[in-house]
Amino acid sequence: MKFADLHLHTQFSDGTFTPEELVGRADKLGFAAIALTDHDSVEGCARAAAACAAVQMEFIPGAELTAEHDDTEVHILGYFLDTQNKVLLDRIGKFQAVRQNRIYEMCAALNKLGIPLKAESVFALANCKSPGRPHVARALVKEKLIGNLDEAFEKYLKKGRPAWVPKNKMSALEGIELIHQAGGLAVMAHPGLNRTDDIIPGLVKAGLDGIECFHTKHSTVMSERYLEIAEKYDLLVTGGSDCHGFSKKQPLIGTVKLPYEHVEKMKAAKKIADERRAAAK
Repeated sequence: MKFADLHLHTQFSDGTFTPEELVGRADKLGFAAIALTDHDSVEGCARAAAACAAVQMEFIPGAELTAEHDDTEVHILGYFLDTQNKVLLDRIGKFQAVRQNRIYEMCAALNKLGIPLKAESVFALANCKSPGRPHVARALVKEKLIGNLDEAFEKYLKKGRPAWVPKNKMSALEGIELIHQAGGLAVMAHPGLNRTDDIIPGLVKAGLDGIECFHTKHSTVMSERYLEIAEKYDLLVTGGSDCHGFSKKQPLIGTVKLPYEHVEKMKAAKKIADERRAAAK
């Protein structure tokens, strides 16, 4: 059988692997296809595509967007994105500016607590346009202001902790529309992690194409539940490890293996969507 991992991050957001390192690991694990889904970024896709081509591995360009529906945070994965789409790139640029401003706000909150972490230190460590809380945590550890990453989140960075700063989010409808206009498929990420089952019907009405049934933090029971939901609403089934390299203790790539038949169904759905868009012009 052939397998895929459709939820992966690199240094272009909050992962620790370069695109080439990520592809190298996927190749050693025998994956037939992977997707790159960095947070609010498609910058690593060209390099990942080139690395995949070199080892004859199928590559799907993607991104992970943070949105909101009925006051509930939801992450939406975009697959088969046109990474040169001007509207997509413009919106992503705005998302990245929000992320960067959030780093300043988190560091200011830490400073008020007597933790002398400078935003510039976080940006230097992140070295990307889509910095996030994991970069703040790593910077705290690097400067020996905290013992480890888990402690940084538990003490300062988790929601409700003193240095947590809310992030401005687009609506889920806007996220789905953005992905569709960039030629992509919109998939709800790790619903079991976010506990967002009740908003799935609304997202389906908004045009959701699929649901991530298989995820590192989904139990077997969870995966079976989401497979049932996918069948009920005629949604595509996806899955991935959500690998962030070494930022989460150990690389997760290889822990989730999505049967390739689901990639084939996604490609078929993409073809139909493209034909519809072409006919509507």
